[in-house]
Amino acid sequence: MASVAEAIARPTADTRDLVAHALEPIVVDIDRAGHYPESFMRRFGEGGLYNRHTAQNGYDFAGAIDAMSEVSRACMSTGFCVWCHDALTWYLDNAEVPETREKWLDRVASGQTLGGTGLSNGMKNVAAIEELKIHVRPTEGGYIASGTLPWVSNLAESHVFAAVFNNASTGRRVMALVDCAAPGFALKQCAEFVALEGSGTYACHFDDVFIPNDQVISHDAAGFLPRIRAGFVLLQMGMPLGVIEGCIEIMESMAKTHAHVNGYLDEQPEALREELTDLRAAVNALADEVHGNASDELFRDVLQVRERGSALSLRASQAAMLHAGARGYLADAPAQRKLRESYFVAIVTPAIKHIRKELARLEAA
Repeated sequence: MASVAEAIARPTADTRDLVAHALEPIVVDIDRAGHYPESFMRRFGEGGLYNRHTAQNGYDFAGAIDAMSEVSRACMSTGFCVWCHDALTWYLDNAEVPETREKWLDRVASGQTLGGTGLSNGMKNVAAIEELKIHVRPTEGGYIASGTLPWVSNLAESHVFAAVFNNASTGRRVMALVDCAAPGFALKQCAEFVALEGSGTYACHFDDVFIPNDQVISHDAAGFLPRIRAGFVLLQMGMPLGVIEGCIEIMESMAKTHAHVNGYLDEQPEALREELTDLRAAVNALADEVHGNASDELFRDVLQVRERGSALSLRASQAAMLHAGARGYLADAPAQRKLRESYFVAIVTPAIKHIRKELARLEAA
Protein backbone atom coordinates (compact mmCIF):
# COMPACT_ATOMS: atom_id res chain seq x y z
CA MET A 1 0.00 0.00 0.00
CA ALA A 2 1.30 3.47 -0.89
CA SER A 3 2.36 5.73 1.95
CA VAL A 4 0.47 8.94 2.68
CA ALA A 5 3.37 10.94 1.20
CA GLU A 6 3.28 8.88 -1.99
CA ALA A 7 -0.50 9.28 -2.19
CA ILE A 8 -0.21 13.05 -1.84
CA ALA A 9 2.31 13.07 -4.71
CA ARG A 10 0.11 10.91 -6.93
CA PRO A 11 0.79 11.86 -10.57
CA THR A 12 -1.99 13.71 -12.38
CA ALA A 13 -0.27 14.21 -15.75
CA ASP A 14 -3.16 12.56 -17.61
CA THR A 15 -5.73 14.99 -16.26
CA ARG A 16 -3.38 17.96 -16.24
CA ASP A 17 -2.79 17.66 -19.98
CA LEU A 18 -6.50 17.24 -20.74
CA VAL A 19 -7.43 20.19 -18.53
CA ALA A 20 -4.77 22.42 -20.09
CA HIS A 21 -5.83 21.74 -23.67
CA ALA A 22 -9.57 21.04 -23.49
CA LEU A 23 -10.83 22.98 -20.45
CA GLU A 24 -8.69 26.00 -19.57
CA PRO A 25 -9.30 27.75 -22.93
CA ILE A 26 -13.08 27.75 -22.32
CA VAL A 27 -13.24 28.48 -18.57
CA VAL A 28 -14.36 32.10 -18.99
CA ASP A 29 -17.05 31.01 -21.47
CA ILE A 30 -18.27 28.41 -18.98
CA ASP A 31 -18.42 30.95 -16.16
CA ARG A 32 -19.77 33.99 -17.99
CA ALA A 33 -21.84 32.50 -20.82
CA GLY A 34 -23.05 29.36 -19.04
CA HIS A 35 -21.42 27.05 -21.58
CA TYR A 36 -21.81 23.37 -20.62
CA PRO A 37 -18.50 21.61 -21.44
CA GLU A 38 -19.99 18.40 -22.82
CA SER A 39 -17.03 17.65 -25.10
CA PHE A 40 -14.61 17.85 -22.17
CA MET A 41 -16.87 15.69 -20.01
CA ARG A 42 -16.92 12.97 -22.67
CA ARG A 43 -13.15 13.11 -23.19
CA PHE A 44 -12.71 12.79 -19.43
CA GLY A 45 -14.63 9.52 -19.59
CA GLU A 46 -12.76 8.29 -22.66
CA GLY A 47 -9.58 8.63 -20.60
CA GLY A 48 -10.98 6.24 -17.98
CA LEU A 49 -11.20 8.98 -15.37
CA TYR A 50 -14.78 8.25 -14.21
CA ASN A 51 -13.96 4.62 -13.53
CA ARG A 52 -11.19 4.87 -10.97
CA HIS A 53 -13.33 4.41 -7.87
CA THR A 54 -15.26 1.34 -9.10
CA ALA A 55 -14.70 -2.32 -8.32
CA GLN A 56 -13.00 -2.75 -11.71
CA ASN A 57 -10.18 -0.45 -10.59
CA GLY A 58 -9.94 -1.45 -6.95
CA TYR A 59 -11.97 1.43 -5.56
CA ASP A 60 -9.26 4.04 -6.16
CA PHE A 61 -11.11 6.90 -4.50
CA ALA A 62 -7.88 8.87 -4.04
CA GLY A 63 -7.27 8.73 -7.80
CA ALA A 64 -10.81 9.87 -8.58
CA ILE A 65 -10.54 12.75 -6.11
CA ASP A 66 -7.14 13.77 -7.50
CA ALA A 67 -8.52 13.90 -11.05
CA MET A 68 -11.53 15.96 -9.93
CA SER A 69 -9.21 18.26 -7.98
CA GLU A 70 -7.16 18.99 -11.09
CA VAL A 71 -10.34 19.92 -12.98
CA SER A 72 -11.59 22.08 -10.08
CA ARG A 73 -8.25 23.90 -9.87
CA ALA A 74 -9.01 25.32 -13.31
CA CYS A 75 -12.82 25.41 -13.20
CA MET A 76 -14.86 24.23 -10.25
CA SER A 77 -18.10 24.41 -12.23
CA THR A 78 -16.72 21.60 -14.38
CA GLY A 79 -15.24 19.91 -11.32
CA PHE A 80 -18.75 19.86 -9.89
CA CYS A 81 -20.01 18.20 -13.09
CA VAL A 82 -17.26 15.60 -12.73
CA TRP A 83 -18.36 14.94 -9.16
CA CYS A 84 -21.98 14.54 -10.29
CA HIS A 85 -20.91 11.93 -12.82
CA ASP A 86 -18.51 10.20 -10.42
CA ALA A 87 -21.28 9.95 -7.83
CA LEU A 88 -23.65 8.43 -10.39
CA THR A 89 -20.98 5.88 -11.31
CA TRP A 90 -20.57 5.04 -7.62
CA TYR A 91 -24.31 4.39 -7.22
CA LEU A 92 -24.42 2.12 -10.26
CA ASP A 93 -21.33 0.20 -9.15
CA ASN A 94 -23.21 -0.58 -5.93
CA ALA A 95 -26.66 -1.10 -7.49
CA GLU A 96 -28.69 -3.83 -5.80
CA VAL A 97 -30.54 -4.69 -9.02
CA PRO A 98 -28.08 -6.67 -11.21
CA GLU A 99 -29.88 -5.79 -14.46
CA THR A 100 -29.43 -2.08 -13.76
CA ARG A 101 -25.74 -2.45 -13.01
CA GLU A 102 -25.13 -4.61 -16.08
CA LYS A 103 -27.06 -2.31 -18.44
CA TRP A 104 -25.82 1.08 -17.27
CA LEU A 105 -22.49 0.92 -15.39
CA ASP A 106 -20.10 0.52 -18.31
CA ARG A 107 -21.74 3.14 -20.49
CA VAL A 108 -21.81 5.67 -17.63
CA ALA A 109 -18.30 4.87 -16.34
CA SER A 110 -16.89 5.35 -19.84
CA GLY A 111 -18.65 8.68 -20.40
CA GLN A 112 -20.63 7.25 -23.30
CA THR A 113 -23.74 8.25 -21.33
CA LEU A 114 -23.32 11.32 -19.13
CA GLY A 115 -25.37 12.02 -16.06
CA GLY A 116 -25.86 13.54 -12.65
CA THR A 117 -26.89 12.86 -9.13
CA GLY A 118 -30.33 13.98 -7.97
CA LEU A 119 -29.72 12.84 -4.40
CA SER A 120 -29.78 16.23 -2.69
CA ASN A 121 -33.47 15.81 -1.88
CA GLY A 122 -32.97 12.19 -0.83
CA MET A 123 -30.05 12.96 1.46
CA LYS A 124 -31.92 15.87 3.04
CA ASN A 125 -34.93 13.60 3.52
CA VAL A 126 -32.83 11.04 5.37
CA ALA A 127 -31.52 13.87 7.57
CA ALA A 128 -35.12 15.02 8.26
CA ILE A 129 -34.53 18.36 6.52
CA GLU A 130 -37.16 18.07 3.75
CA GLU A 131 -39.82 15.75 2.33
CA LEU A 132 -39.27 13.65 -0.76
CA LYS A 133 -40.46 15.60 -3.80
CA ILE A 134 -41.02 12.74 -6.26
CA HIS A 135 -43.52 9.94 -5.73
CA VAL A 136 -43.82 6.62 -7.54
CA ARG A 137 -46.48 3.97 -7.75
CA PRO A 138 -45.74 0.38 -8.79
CA THR A 139 -46.81 -0.76 -12.23
CA GLU A 140 -46.05 -3.77 -14.40
CA GLY A 141 -42.30 -3.82 -15.08
CA GLY A 142 -41.41 -0.88 -12.85
CA TYR A 143 -42.79 2.36 -11.42
CA ILE A 144 -44.64 5.49 -12.54
CA ALA A 145 -43.08 8.75 -11.21
CA SER A 146 -44.65 12.18 -10.67
CA GLY A 147 -43.42 15.41 -9.09
CA THR A 148 -40.64 17.98 -9.45
CA LEU A 149 -37.03 18.19 -8.34
CA PRO A 150 -35.97 21.86 -8.35
CA TRP A 151 -32.22 21.56 -9.06
CA VAL A 152 -30.31 18.66 -10.62
CA SER A 153 -26.95 19.21 -12.32
CA ASN A 154 -24.83 17.78 -15.14
CA LEU A 155 -27.91 17.19 -17.29
CA ALA A 156 -28.99 17.49 -20.91
CA GLU A 157 -31.71 15.80 -22.94
CA SER A 158 -29.47 12.78 -23.64
CA HIS A 159 -28.32 12.38 -20.01
CA VAL A 160 -29.46 10.29 -17.06
CA PHE A 161 -29.45 10.85 -13.30
CA ALA A 162 -30.27 9.05 -10.06
CA ALA A 163 -32.98 10.12 -7.63
CA VAL A 164 -34.81 8.89 -4.54
CA PHE A 165 -38.59 8.47 -4.76
CA ASN A 166 -41.33 7.87 -2.23
CA ASN A 167 -43.23 4.66 -3.00
CA ALA A 168 -46.78 5.80 -2.34
CA SER A 169 -47.96 2.19 -2.00
CA THR A 170 -45.52 1.05 0.67
CA GLY A 171 -44.11 4.26 2.15
CA ARG A 172 -40.60 3.00 1.39
CA ARG A 173 -37.97 4.93 -0.56
CA VAL A 174 -36.93 3.76 -4.02
CA MET A 175 -33.70 4.82 -5.71
CA ALA A 176 -33.62 4.69 -9.49
CA LEU A 177 -32.04 6.01 -12.66
CA VAL A 178 -34.02 8.54 -14.70
CA ASP A 179 -33.62 8.86 -18.46
CA CYS A 180 -34.01 12.53 -19.47
CA ALA A 181 -35.40 11.39 -22.85
CA ALA A 182 -38.27 9.42 -21.27
CA PRO A 183 -41.85 10.38 -22.25
CA GLY A 184 -43.45 12.63 -19.64
CA PHE A 185 -40.10 13.94 -18.35
CA ALA A 186 -39.01 17.54 -18.95
CA LEU A 187 -35.99 19.70 -18.11
CA LYS A 188 -36.85 23.29 -17.23
CA GLN A 189 -34.30 26.11 -17.18
CA CYS A 190 -33.57 27.42 -13.68
CA ALA A 191 -33.18 31.03 -12.69
CA GLU A 192 -29.77 32.50 -13.51
CA PHE A 193 -27.10 31.79 -10.89
CA VAL A 194 -24.10 33.93 -9.94
CA ALA A 195 -21.82 30.91 -10.44
CA LEU A 196 -21.99 27.34 -11.75
CA GLU A 197 -24.05 28.48 -14.75
CA GLY A 198 -22.19 26.03 -16.96
CA SER A 199 -23.09 23.02 -14.83
CA GLY A 200 -26.15 21.86 -16.78
CA THR A 201 -28.50 22.55 -13.85
CA TYR A 202 -32.25 22.20 -14.43
CA ALA A 203 -35.54 21.68 -12.66
CA CYS A 204 -36.78 18.17 -13.39
CA HIS A 205 -40.50 17.63 -13.99
CA PHE A 206 -42.08 14.16 -13.86
CA ASP A 207 -45.52 13.69 -15.39
CA ASP A 208 -46.29 9.96 -15.09
CA VAL A 209 -42.77 8.95 -16.16
CA PHE A 210 -42.20 5.21 -16.48
CA ILE A 211 -39.16 3.92 -14.55
CA PRO A 212 -38.45 0.34 -15.74
CA ASN A 213 -37.00 -2.23 -13.35
CA ASP A 214 -33.66 -2.19 -15.18
CA GLN A 215 -33.23 1.42 -14.02
CA VAL A 216 -33.95 0.69 -10.34
CA ILE A 217 -30.83 0.92 -8.21
CA SER A 218 -32.52 -0.15 -4.98
CA HIS A 219 -36.11 -0.95 -4.07
CA ASP A 220 -35.23 0.00 -0.47
CA ALA A 221 -33.14 3.17 -0.54
CA ALA A 222 -33.28 3.53 3.25
CA GLY A 223 -31.02 0.50 3.51
CA PHE A 224 -28.95 1.39 0.44
CA LEU A 225 -28.03 5.01 1.20
CA PRO A 226 -25.88 4.24 4.28
CA ARG A 227 -23.72 2.04 2.05
CA ILE A 228 -22.92 4.79 -0.42
CA ARG A 229 -23.12 7.95 1.73
CA ALA A 230 -19.43 8.04 2.75
CA GLY A 231 -18.31 7.68 -0.86
CA PHE A 232 -20.86 10.27 -2.00
CA VAL A 233 -19.49 12.87 0.42
CA LEU A 234 -15.78 12.00 0.23
CA LEU A 235 -15.79 12.24 -3.57
CA GLN A 236 -16.84 15.88 -3.19
CA MET A 237 -13.41 16.66 -1.75
CA GLY A 238 -12.07 16.99 -5.28
CA MET A 239 -13.89 20.32 -5.43
CA PRO A 240 -12.44 22.10 -2.36
CA LEU A 241 -8.97 20.63 -2.87
CA GLY A 242 -8.90 22.04 -6.40
CA VAL A 243 -10.35 25.42 -5.44
CA ILE A 244 -7.84 25.83 -2.61
CA GLU A 245 -4.95 24.90 -4.91
CA GLY A 246 -6.16 27.42 -7.48
CA CYS A 247 -6.40 30.13 -4.82
CA ILE A 248 -2.88 29.44 -3.58
CA GLU A 249 -1.59 29.68 -7.15
CA ILE A 250 -3.24 33.10 -7.50
CA MET A 251 -1.59 34.26 -4.28
CA GLU A 252 1.80 32.92 -5.41
CA SER A 253 1.50 34.65 -8.77
CA MET A 254 0.71 37.97 -7.10
CA ALA A 255 3.78 37.63 -4.89
CA LYS A 256 5.98 38.22 -7.94
CA THR A 257 4.93 41.87 -8.02
CA HIS A 258 3.15 42.56 -4.73
CA ALA A 259 4.98 40.57 -2.03
CA HIS A 260 6.16 43.82 -0.45
CA VAL A 261 2.57 44.74 0.47
CA ASN A 262 0.72 41.39 0.44
CA GLY A 263 3.05 40.21 3.18
CA TYR A 264 0.99 42.28 5.60
CA LEU A 265 -2.16 40.22 4.99
CA ASP A 266 -3.15 37.61 7.56
CA GLU A 267 -3.36 34.65 5.17
CA GLN A 268 -0.17 33.66 3.31
CA PRO A 269 0.19 30.99 0.61
CA GLU A 270 2.87 29.01 2.46
CA ALA A 271 0.65 28.44 5.52
CA LEU A 272 -2.40 27.65 3.39
CA ARG A 273 -0.38 25.10 1.41
CA GLU A 274 0.62 23.35 4.64
CA GLU A 275 -3.07 23.10 5.60
CA LEU A 276 -3.92 21.86 2.11
CA THR A 277 -1.27 19.15 2.38
CA ASP A 278 -2.71 18.05 5.73
CA LEU A 279 -6.22 18.02 4.27
CA ARG A 280 -5.12 15.92 1.30
CA ALA A 281 -3.48 13.46 3.70
CA ALA A 282 -6.71 13.16 5.69
CA VAL A 283 -8.71 12.59 2.49
CA ASN A 284 -6.31 9.94 1.23
CA ALA A 285 -6.38 8.14 4.58
CA LEU A 286 -10.18 7.90 4.38
CA ALA A 287 -10.18 6.95 0.69
CA ASP A 288 -9.12 3.39 1.46
CA GLU A 289 -11.99 2.89 3.91
CA VAL A 290 -15.15 4.00 2.14
CA HIS A 291 -15.85 0.85 0.13
CA GLY A 292 -18.04 -1.55 2.08
CA ASN A 293 -17.97 0.53 5.25
CA ALA A 294 -21.37 1.87 6.28
CA SER A 295 -20.39 2.67 9.86
CA ASP A 296 -21.40 5.88 11.57
CA GLU A 297 -17.80 6.27 12.74
CA LEU A 298 -16.46 6.46 9.20
CA PHE A 299 -19.28 8.74 8.07
CA ARG A 300 -18.53 11.10 10.97
CA ASP A 301 -14.86 11.24 9.96
CA VAL A 302 -15.80 11.93 6.33
CA LEU A 303 -18.21 14.70 7.34
CA GLN A 304 -15.55 16.33 9.50
CA VAL A 305 -13.08 16.34 6.62
CA ARG A 306 -15.75 17.68 4.30
CA GLU A 307 -16.45 20.53 6.74
CA ARG A 308 -12.73 21.32 6.86
CA GLY A 309 -12.72 21.48 3.07
CA SER A 310 -15.55 24.00 3.05
CA ALA A 311 -13.96 26.21 5.71
CA LEU A 312 -10.53 26.20 4.09
CA SER A 313 -12.05 26.95 0.66
CA LEU A 314 -13.75 30.04 2.06
CA ARG A 315 -10.56 31.24 3.74
CA ALA A 316 -8.38 30.56 0.71
CA SER A 317 -10.71 32.28 -1.76
CA GLN A 318 -11.01 35.38 0.41
CA ALA A 319 -7.23 35.44 0.75
CA ALA A 320 -6.77 35.11 -3.02
CA MET A 321 -9.15 38.02 -3.58
CA LEU A 322 -7.27 40.21 -1.11
CA HIS A 323 -3.89 39.27 -2.60
CA ALA A 324 -5.19 40.01 -6.11
CA GLY A 325 -6.60 43.37 -5.07
CA ALA A 326 -8.34 45.42 -7.76
CA ARG A 327 -7.24 42.92 -10.43
CA GLY A 328 -9.52 40.38 -8.80
CA TYR A 329 -12.54 42.51 -9.70
CA LEU A 330 -12.07 42.10 -13.44
CA ALA A 331 -15.00 40.21 -15.00
CA ASP A 332 -12.77 37.37 -16.18
CA ALA A 333 -10.45 37.36 -13.14
CA PRO A 334 -9.80 33.92 -11.59
CA ALA A 335 -9.85 35.39 -8.06
CA GLN A 336 -13.47 36.56 -8.09
CA ARG A 337 -14.52 33.31 -9.80
CA LYS A 338 -12.82 31.27 -7.08
CA LEU A 339 -14.58 33.35 -4.44
CA ARG A 340 -17.99 32.51 -5.92
CA GLU A 341 -17.02 28.87 -6.38
CA SER A 342 -15.94 28.53 -2.74
CA TYR A 343 -19.36 29.54 -1.51
CA PHE A 344 -20.85 26.74 -3.57
CA VAL A 345 -18.46 24.28 -1.90
CA ALA A 346 -19.94 25.41 1.41
CA ILE A 347 -23.62 25.15 0.41
CA VAL A 348 -23.85 22.15 -1.95
CA THR A 349 -25.42 19.13 -0.23
CA PRO A 350 -24.24 18.44 2.39
CA ALA A 351 -23.92 22.13 3.22
CA ILE A 352 -21.99 23.21 6.32
CA LYS A 353 -25.23 23.53 8.28
CA HIS A 354 -26.37 20.08 7.08
CA ILE A 355 -23.00 18.59 8.08
CA ARG A 356 -23.19 20.09 11.55
CA LYS A 357 -26.75 18.86 12.02
CA GLU A 358 -25.70 15.36 11.02
CA LEU A 359 -22.60 15.44 13.26
CA ALA A 360 -24.79 16.46 16.19
CA ARG A 361 -27.11 13.52 15.46
CA LEU A 362 -24.17 11.10 15.32
CA GLU A 363 -22.76 12.45 18.58
CA ALA A 364 -26.13 12.01 20.29
CA ALA A 365 -26.61 8.44 19.01
